[in-house]
Amino acid sequence: MSAYSNLQRLTLVFPPAVEERLLELLLEQDPPLPGFTVVAADGHGADFATASLREQVRGRVARRMLLMVLPAERIEQLVAVLRASLPHPHVTWWVEPVLAFGRLA
Repeated sequence: MSAYSNLQRLTLVFPPAVEERLLELLLEQDPPLPGFTVVAADGHGADFATASLREQVRGRVARRMLLMVLPAERIEQLVAVLRASLPHPHVTWWVEPVLAFGRLA
């Protein structure tokens, strides 16, 4: 069995307006979470009902994307905490398997 067989990547996509609260929740976790990365992104799709006028003109909505690698059981617990503490209809998440993980040095 690979050392990575239990690792998964959690991806969260969310509006910039909830970034501070989301990061606060993540940094409060006990035991502490490993590192994660947040990048700016643009969301594209057919439903712009809640988009600002600027976003409607641009044809895309501002989003942030957070990426984190964790053991599978920790992801389930973390998603439950986020669902209870930050119930927002525009926060999307998914999980993917990690085939390998490490540092170059």
